[in-house]
Parts: sequence; structure tokens; C-alpha cells
Amino acid sequence: MRLILLALAAALFAGSAHADVTLNLKDAEINTLISTVSEVTGKNFIVDPRVKGKVTVISAAPMDKKAVYDTFLAVLQVQGFAAVPAGSAIKIIPETNARSDAGVVNRSGSGMPLDDIVTHVFTMQNISAAQLVPILRPLVPQWGHLAAYPGNNMLIISDRAGNVARLAELITKLDNGGDRDIESVQLENAAAAEVVRILTTMIQQNKQADPTASSATVIADERSNAVLVGGDKAERARVISIIQRLDTPLKDNDGATQVVYLRYASAENLAPILEGYAQQSTSSAGGAAGGAAAPSAAGSSGGGFEKTRVLADKDNNALVITAPPKTMRQIRNVISQLDIQRKQVLVQAIIAEVSTSRMSELGLDFAVFDPKYGGTASILNDSTIGALSSAASLGSSSVSPLTAASALLSQGLNLGGGVISNDGKSGTSFGILLKALRSDGDTNVLSTPTLTSLDNEESEVSVGQEVPFLSGSFSNTGSSSSNGSVNPFQTIERKDVGLKLGVTPQINEGDTVKLKIKLESSSVASGGAGSANLVTNKRTITNTVNVESGQVLVIGGLTDDKLNDGVSGVPLLSSIPVVGNLFKSRSVRKEKSNLMVFIHPTILRNQDDGDFYTQRKYDSVRDVQVKAAEKGKVPLVGGPRPVMPELDAYVRDNSQPQPPPSAAPQASPMPPPATTPQPTPIPPPAESPKAAAPTQAAPAQTTDRSKLPSNVIVIPAQRPGEPARPASSP
Repeated sequence: MRLILLALAAALFAGSAHADVTLNLKDAEINTLISTVSEVTGKNFIVDPRVKGKVTVISAAPMDKKAVYDTFLAVLQVQGFAAVPAGSAIKIIPETNARSDAGVVNRSGSGMPLDDIVTHVFTMQNISAAQLVPILRPLVPQWGHLAAYPGNNMLIISDRAGNVARLAELITKLDNGGDRDIESVQLENAAAAEVVRILTTMIQQNKQADPTASSATVIADERSNAVLVGGDKAERARVISIIQRLDTPLKDNDGATQVVYLRYASAENLAPILEGYAQQSTSSAGGAAGGAAAPSAAGSSGGGFEKTRVLADKDNNALVITAPPKTMRQIRNVISQLDIQRKQVLVQAIIAEVSTSRMSELGLDFAVFDPKYGGTASILNDSTIGALSSAASLGSSSVSPLTAASALLSQGLNLGGGVISNDGKSGTSFGILLKALRSDGDTNVLSTPTLTSLDNEESEVSVGQEVPFLSGSFSNTGSSSSNGSVNPFQTIERKDVGLKLGVTPQINEGDTVKLKIKLESSSVASGGAGSANLVTNKRTITNTVNVESGQVLVIGGLTDDKLNDGVSGVPLLSSIPVVGNLFKSRSVRKEKSNLMVFIHPTILRNQDDGDFYTQRKYDSVRDVQVKAAEKGKVPLVGGPRPVMPELDAYVRDNSQPQPPPSAAPQASPMPPPATTPQPTPIPPPAESPKAAAPTQAAPAQTTDRSKLPSNVIVIPAQRPGEPARPASSP
């Protein structure tokens, strides 16, 4: 044994001199090998106490330091030990502890000793890291570490450098996307949905013939008129080849005719729009393809856009479209975007007019007459002048004293007295008349017209009378015939007097409504029907405003304050203090009016919104009838007063009956049309409890619509989205 050690020492000295070492060990202690390798390589080793055993190394040729260290690592692997770097030293520990001990991090093992311990993190690009764990587990020793981190799709491997390098090559091959991909094929002539239908049928038939054969996946993108093809490269190429053969243009004289039934739009209004769109798109495409020669080609009888025809069938609200397939797809795409259910707007206007009038008059009229000395008079009221002739003719005509005296009277307090001597022929006659008048007047007019209109549709409501206005007259002063008869006549023009409300709503983004408003409120102020002095009051507002749904906005108004103070008197005499009041008449008139117009629009987005406002208006009218009916029967003629029925009961009683569910169908029913998704309803604005609360609790609160026939309308008792109110006590 000593001879072997001496030979080893001699070899070491020789190796140190020539940098080559020949290892020949037989049943030597492993610690001896560790000491020898440390002296040859200059590395520091920390040996675990559990590292024990004997080793045999046979070398036929000298080795350098690197080869000696690689051989040393191989010996450790054979003995079940591992060398783990630890700073400037290397730890020799059992393999079972190598997984939890520190190694070289994130090294794939390339360029390192094959038996060195490394830890590498692989990032997967195409395959799932969790799917690789069961595949690679048999290739990793029991003491090694293999785990997947799904969060970042990473794979962690801790093993010897040689095995990690081998696994890296396998992972690179497995993490290959392969030839499965998705391609988009843009169609020019055919419809994507029709092509996909044909390809799906073909793929299903091939799958039935050979279930194990790989098949491609095809999906239609109708928006861009493209077909998405997924699968292996060979299968994709085969499907794309079929698509290209299907997407061949038709002959110039070929076309298709389709009938499109509209659900909401008007066929008469939509037909010219679609035909103009087809002409513009076809001429634009021809101009891009043909350059300067395209306009002349489009204008000829054989122009491409002349093949497209869009006819409207008013009776069925349908469009008859004749166009090439590509143009047909474009037209149908436009129809799907225009044929939508438009929202409605409930517009409520409030016209409030409050006016007050105050008037006071006080005056004294007198007259004194004597045939010898003449007469004098102070006449300050116009009505007195017209009545003097009746008083003067009291004794010389058939006019009675009562008639003559009543001619001097007017509105208000009238106090008069006087003496007429000798029928006014001799002596002094005089008369005095005191007139006092005070009047107060108040006017309060409130009008609330309501109008429901479609979005961007003009609507108008008119409530009033046709009042005759005298526009002209004719009369004959002479005779035009032997009997002397004349033929006078008058011409009458009738005009509407009342309330007119015209609105054109436009629903903008969100809940904003643009309203074009035309409001006119007129009334007869004075005069008789058909007379020439007929006077009317007229208020007109024409405006365009933006208002939020449920907002109350003032759109116009007028505040008018008038004061008329008039004094009539006798010069000089009326200026005398106190006594001067006997020689003057005063009239004071004060008028004040306040007119305001408000607008309140509400967007009706769905059936529940319309049902709520309908029932609220319906119940308000019915409440008035119910209160009137509580007074009893109709006087004199008898009989009950008319009262509208409850709305939900009226709807049920007048709905078309449905066959019982158990009845066998007589014919195959048509599939129901697709339901257009409705936007989330916005609750209506809060109303006062007095206006919103119905007289009786509406039973529709607890009605289950699913148990009613499809044609029965249920009116909600509260606003959409509002929590149910507790039942009121009787």
C-alpha cells in the first residue's frame, strides 16, 4: 500500500513539473483522491462527513488539470456524490442533498463539466410548461429537481450539466410551434358565410370517412368577408386551394336577386339610399381599377353600377335587390346597420301664464245751462258726451226719463242729480254725475301638452278651434233692379286658434336629446266671432336646444309690467287744493303678466319605459273620472258617469286569445324573429308623489310575464329599475 502511495506521490511530483498527471488507484480511500485532486487543480474542497468509500482509477495516459477534474467528478458520480460550488470552495456532498443545495443558476450545462450540478430555467414559447413535466420526469434522476411555473410558463431543472444540456435540446424541439397556424383568406366575390357552410359540410364528410384524419377548422368573418383557416400546413393549403376556386368571379351578365324583409326601417325611404350607395361604391371601384377610362365606362349603358337595382315593396315593407354577389354583400351589410329599432322621446311642455290687472277710475261731470246767460260744462268722461243728447231731448221726444237717465250710467258707482227748469227753455238747469270704478283681475293659465315622437321624426300636436275672421264685405247703396233690392255679403276666413306643439328629437351620445321645437299658443282676447274687431293673443317659440333625458329646461318666457296713470281736469280749477278734485277725473291701470315655457324630454328605450309613462297618464285621466263618478248619477237624465277601465284589464280583455298549451299544433310554426338586444333602461326622472301615485295599486307589480300569452302587454306599476313600493293601507 505504501508503494502505491509513493508511486502516486512520484507521479504527482512529475505531474507538477510537466503539468500532466497519470492516475492509477486501486481500492484507495476517496478522501485520498480528493486530496490529490486538490493539489493538482488547486481547488479547495469541503468534504461532507458522509463521503466515505474506496475508489479505483486506472489511467493509461497522462492528463492535464481539466481532465483530472473531469475524471474526479465522474468518480464522485459513480460513488453517489456530487461536487457543488460554494463560493471559492467546492462542497463534496451526497447526491440526495445536491437538489436542495446551491448550484450554478440559469446555466444550460453548455461548456461546463458534464458532472457539475447546475440549475436552469427554461421559458416556453409555444407549449405549456406543465405539459412537459410528465414527459421529462423519467429523464431526470430521483435526486434531481423538475418543476413548472404556470404563471410565466417556465420550467425549472436542477441536475448535472450533461443531463441539463441533453434536456435543453429536447425542450427546444418540443417547444416548436409546429406547422399548425391560422391564416386569413380574403374573399373578393363569394360570401364568407356561404363558403364556410360548403367547407364545413365537406370536412364533416371527410371526418366520417376517416375519423383519424386531421382536419382543418374554418370560421367566417362576415365583417371583413374573410375565412379563417386553422390546422396543419398541408391541410390549410388544401382548404385554401378550395376557397380560391370557390371565390371565382361570375360572368358579367350573371347576378342574384334577393328579397329582404325589413323589420323597422321603411322600404320606400331605404331603397333610394341603398341604390345610391351601390352606384357610388361601384363607380369608385371602377375608377380605382380603370383610371381615367372608368367614368366613361360607368356612364355607358353597360356600366357596372347599372346592374344593381333596389326596388321597394310598400305593402310588405320589403326590398327587392338585384346585384352581383359582392355588391349584394355590401348592401346587406348596410341594411343590417340601418334596419334597427329606433328609440322614442316623450316630450312634455309646460306653458305657465300668470297675469294680474288692477284699475281705478274716479271723476265728476257737471253741466249748467241758462238761456239768458249761456252755459258751462265739465265733461271728463267720454261716455257722458254720448248720453247728453238723450238727456236734452227728454221733454221734446218720446224718450222716457228712465231711458235718458240710464244712458248716462256706466260701470262702477254712479251718483247723479240735477234740475231742468221749464223744459230747458227758461230758468237755470244743471246736472251732476259722479263716477267711481275699481276692478281687479287675475289670470292663471297652465297648459301641459305631451307628444311622443320617434328619433329624428317630426311630430306635431294641435288642440284648439277654427275661429272665423272677417276678411271683407260688400254692400250696394243703389238699386240694381226694378224692385230696388240689394245683395250685401261678407267674406270670412277661418284660422286655427289654440295650442300647437311640433318637435323633432335627435338622440345623441348618452342621454342628451337635441330638440327642434316649434310652439304656438294663441287665444281670442276680445271681439265676437266673425266681427272685424276680433283680437287674438299669440305666443310663438321656435328654438333648438340640447337637454338631458329627464331634465326640465326653460326655453323661453316673458315678464311684462305695465302702469298707465291718466288725469283729465279743467285748467286752473283742477289745480286748486281739495276743491280742484271736483274738476278732474283720474284713471289708473296696472297690469303684470308672467309667461314661462318649459320642456321636459324623456327617452323611451324599451317597452317598460313606455308602459310606465302610459299608465301614469292613463291613471291621471281615470282618477278625474272616478272622482266625478263618486258624485252620483248624471242629473236629470240619470245613468252612470263614464269611467275608463283599468289599463291592464283593458289590455287583457282586448288581446287576441291564445290556444291552450295542450292543443296540438295544426301546422309547423314559423321560427320567431331574432330579438334585437335592448340597451339597459335608464330610470325616468323622479316625479312628485301626488302626480305619480295611482289611485289604486296596479296588479302588474306581481305579474309574471312568462305565464302570460305573448301578445298580452303588462303595464308596470313603478318606474323601471325602481324598488317595489310597499302596499298602502286601505
